Amino acid sequence: MIGKGLKKAAASSGRQGGFSLLELMIAMFILVILLSVAIPTYQRSVQHARETVLKENLWQMRRAIDQFAGDKGKLPRSVDELVENKYLRERPVDPISESTEWEEIMGDDPNNPDGGQGMTDVKSLAGGSDGDGKSYSDY
Repeated sequence: MIGKGLKKAAASSGRQGGFSLLELMIAMFILVILLSVAIPTYQRSVQHARETVLKENLWQMRRAIDQFAGDKGKLPRSVDELVENKYLRERPVDPISESTEWEEIMGDDPNNPDGGQGMTDVKSLAGGSDGDGKSYSDY
């Protein structure tokens, strides 16, 4: 009974249901404001996550170098040798440059009686710097 009364009132006023152009514009304006706040926050979160993964990958590779040197009595020649000897499952990906290429720092191997060279450290080849201004190659 009440529904019939509302139907008659809407029909007698000549107005149909829906939104006016002004209401749609206000809703779009609010949506644009929310997106202008959310997108930069999301991008900062993604960049921070990439930097964290880069630090973790470098830490894991450095740990694998130390374990290899302790087990084999010499430094590895490359990241590939760490993978071949199962100290790493696969070549880690640099999340900043999205590449598996790393700067392999070579140096004298103090454990090797022949005085050879070995990989002493790894660094990122990614250009640029993090949010604190520290270069990715300095990680």
